[in-house]
Parts: sequence; C-alpha cells; structure tokens
Amino acid sequence: MNPPSSPEQPESLHRAERQAQVVKELTACLPAHALLWQQEDTTPYECDGLSAYRQRPLVVVLPETKEQVQAVLRTCHALEVPVVARGAGTGLSGGAMPHRLGVTLSLAKFNKILSIDPASRTARVQCGVRNLAISEAAAAHGLYYAPDPSSQIACTIGGNVAENAGGVHCLKYGLTLHNVQRISGFTMTGEAVEFGSDALDAAGFDLMSIVIGSEGMLAVTTEVTVKLVPKPQLARAIMASFDDIRKAGDAVAAVIAAGILPAGLEMMDKPMTAAVEDYVHAGYDLSAAAILLCESDGTPEEVAEEIGRMSELLRRHGATAIAVSKDEAERLKFWSGRKNAFPASGRISPDYMCMDSTIPRKRLADMLLAIQAMEKKYQLRCCNVFHAGDGNLHPLILFDANDPDQLHRCELFGADILETSVAMGGTVTGEHGVGIEKLNSMCVQFSVAENEQMFGVKRAFDSKGLLNPGKVIPTPQRCAEYGKMLVRGGKLKFPELERF
Repeated sequence: MNPPSSPEQPESLHRAERQAQVVKELTACLPAHALLWQQEDTTPYECDGLSAYRQRPLVVVLPETKEQVQAVLRTCHALEVPVVARGAGTGLSGGAMPHRLGVTLSLAKFNKILSIDPASRTARVQCGVRNLAISEAAAAHGLYYAPDPSSQIACTIGGNVAENAGGVHCLKYGLTLHNVQRISGFTMTGEAVEFGSDALDAAGFDLMSIVIGSEGMLAVTTEVTVKLVPKPQLARAIMASFDDIRKAGDAVAAVIAAGILPAGLEMMDKPMTAAVEDYVHAGYDLSAAAILLCESDGTPEEVAEEIGRMSELLRRHGATAIAVSKDEAERLKFWSGRKNAFPASGRISPDYMCMDSTIPRKRLADMLLAIQAMEKKYQLRCCNVFHAGDGNLHPLILFDANDPDQLHRCELFGADILETSVAMGGTVTGEHGVGIEKLNSMCVQFSVAENEQMFGVKRAFDSKGLLNPGKVIPTPQRCAEYGKMLVRGGKLKFPELERF
C-alpha cells in the first residue's frame, strides 16, 4: 500500500514536472555549465539585498551571448514560464526575488566594457559591468560616470537602469536616466529592441524614459551606452554638525534656496552617525543630533567661492561645528561614513530594512520627528541617512528576521513611513524601486485606475505578463485586501507571485 499523500506533495510534484520540462527545453540553447537547477546551485539566487523575503527559483540560467539570451526568452515565452532578470543582486526592494515556477536570468557574464569614446564622452558597456568599473576605465581619459550608488563597487549598470539608481552626487549630476544615451536588449518574445540612440535625440516617443526604472518588467537590458563627464579639477567637502534636526533640515532648504547646487548634500541622524563612526572612524561628531555633508566641485576658484557661501549659510542656520576637507584624502574620509551606512547598520543588527521614500526638502525635520515617534510605536530602532538635497530618505529599520513578530512590526513600520511620505507630498520610492517591498504602498500612492494604466504599458511590452511578474504594480484585488489587512492588523502575502 502506498503511503497517504501529504498536502505538499501535489505542489512539489507539479514543480518537479515543470522543472524537468524547462530544463529539457533550455538544454537545447545553453551549454550545460550555464544551466542550474539543483537546490544547492539555485539557493544563492533566492533573494536580492532584501533578504527578509526569499524564494528559490525553478531554474537559473547564465547566458554568455546575446543570442543565448534571445533563445532563453523565446523558449520561456513559448512555455509561458516567468523570467526574472538579475544583475549583481544588490537591489533593496525585492525586485530580483525569483519566481518559484520561473527562470532567473543572471546576466553576470555580460561584464565587458566594449568601448570608451573620449571624443563623444561615452562608454558602451555590457549590462553586467560594475558601476565603479566604468569610472575606473574612463579615468585614463580624465572622465568618469557620475551616478554613484553606495553599492557602486558591486552593482551593475543593468541593475542601475532597472531601478533608475542615483547616489550621493545625483543632486548635481542626475540619476541614471540623465546619464544614459542608449539601451539595447530583448523583449519577452525575444525581439531585439533599442531605446535612445547614439545621437543626442531619438526619433519617436521617448521610450527610454519608460524603460529606465521599469524594474525588469518591460525588457531585458544587455547593453548600455552611458554618458561620461570630465573629472572636476577640485572637490572639497564640508562636514557640519547640528544640535537640532530641524535646524539641519532648514539649513538644507536654505542652501538650495540660495541658488547653490552642491555636488552632494547628505544628512545623517545621531544613531546613524554613531553606527558609521564605530565602523570607519570618519571623525564624525557623536554629540550632534544631525550631520550634513556638503560637497562642491569644479575649478579651484568655483569651489572656494561655493564652499564659502555654503559655510556661511550653515552657520547662519545653526551649525555648531564646521570642518572643510583640506585635501582629497580627508574628503574621502568624510564621505566614507556615508558610503558605508548600510554595512555599518548590518554590524549593529541581525537584519535591516532600508526604506526609500521621497519628500519635499522642507519636510525633512518633520519626517525625522515622525520616525522617532514610530520607533516607540513599533518598538524597533531606526537609523536615518538622507539624500537631503533632493529629499530622498533612507531610513534603516533594524530588526531580527528570525523573529516573525519583529518582521511583522518592521513591515508595518516601513508602510507607515511610506504612507507618511505620501501624506507630506512625497512618493513611496526614490531610487530603490518598488519590487515587492513597496507593492502595498503603491495602493496608497495611486488609484486603481492609475495602476491599470501602468498595467497597460506593461501589456504593450509583455502581453503574457511573464517578465518579473507580481512586482511593482498592485492589482485591484491586492489593494482591496491591503485595506482589509490594515483594519484587522494581519499580514499580507504576495499572491501575485502564485498565479503561474
């Protein structure tokens, strides 16, 4: 007599059958070493930087040529198998979390810098090239790639395109969108597509502005032409201490109101300052309620004039101490704490969830005070670091993912931050994307009709909804369920990921 079936057996049997079918079909278009399906091989791909949510993929593919990418997409489209493109996995919103019955398309082997053209100030690179590697290669020509996410040592340009990544210098030099000239790749059907051009403008609708920041839902990027900018002759940084967060927020607004566009303008609160100082010893004032980092770059004359104006404004708005970097080594030391805010937070907590909302600059202090009240409400700590110049917040909620109650409170804390940001006239995301992390909060930001219009754009590119399904845009059913969950204080799963 056969033993009785367990409730899990039908599901596992379906998965095994589906896996065997997908592996068989993909074997025809990929070499054996580029196809992974054993548990020990696919487990490392089960999450991105948002490690609180994990899902092991059905299959992982690591193509080495554009033709192989095209063949994988055509095969998956024919089989109606979901595909999730993955770069370095440094994303923080769960955008690269796999589908349980889908293929994770790793583009890690697309890591070549194809050409650098100093005359046109552009670099043509494959999608898996690291952000920092572009600047390192362009340095010989006195050029660099301006967007510099904190993960720039590891994150890839394809991932930057997917999320429209920024960085500490995006205030002056713009986000990925402002620094990319051309993108090529494939749709879900395997059709080759190109957005933008090698010229300064492209014919037709500006589809590149739709693709950049679309979080892998519309097309798979394989190659990018980025714009390069000249390295400034000089850069200097101000480190200013404030004994009150409202004074610091007012100082940020005053700098921008004065018509100054700093190369960088960042803010850290006291808990974050303590965490990073213990980690990198950047010389931060541990008694300060908030610290501002303000950078100026350009010619020596421009820098001297701008540093003087900013220093005066900061003093006038309550700075208790001001230090100006004397040389390049000290400037990098000032920035080392800000650049290492995330790993520093990882040293003081088993887990953290990094939020990414944006608010009007004038509301920075209001938001910090609101977050302090939320810490008491949810009984969790939070360290804050902001792209203060453009109002992009990065509160890091500290928790232990092994404790379900802490994870639940963390989710509620994060949702509260995002909803408060919307109430203050902001948005639920700035540069990390929506992924699965902010899917519920999209119900607060947008109406059902607005979300349906976004679904319409996705259907125009991906009629079967196979590219990174269940991410970014919530269904009407999800928004209705989210409202019920808030009333009953329950926990909402991700049903969109279950429909295949």
